[in-house]
Amino acid sequence: MTHNLVDPATVTTEMAVQLRTWRVDEDFSWRAVAQAASDLWGSEYGSNQLYGEDLCAAAAQVLGENPYQDPWN
Repeated sequence: MTHNLVDPATVTTEMAVQLRTWRVDEDFSWRAVAQAASDLWGSEYGSNQLYGEDLCAAAAQVLGENPYQDPWN
């Protein structure tokens, strides 16, 4: 479920790969993904869990994957 905090059109392939790395390879929670993204790219959302979930959903979309199935979740 997305919360419309992230427009997938604003997520580049490079960003999507970084988000996937945090979520999948480094096992970040949605909250941790949000904080890492906010720190790296600047965002008012900080560690907002819904923002992290939407970032992951957008990244998965960019990469042609489903954020609610393996390996994302």
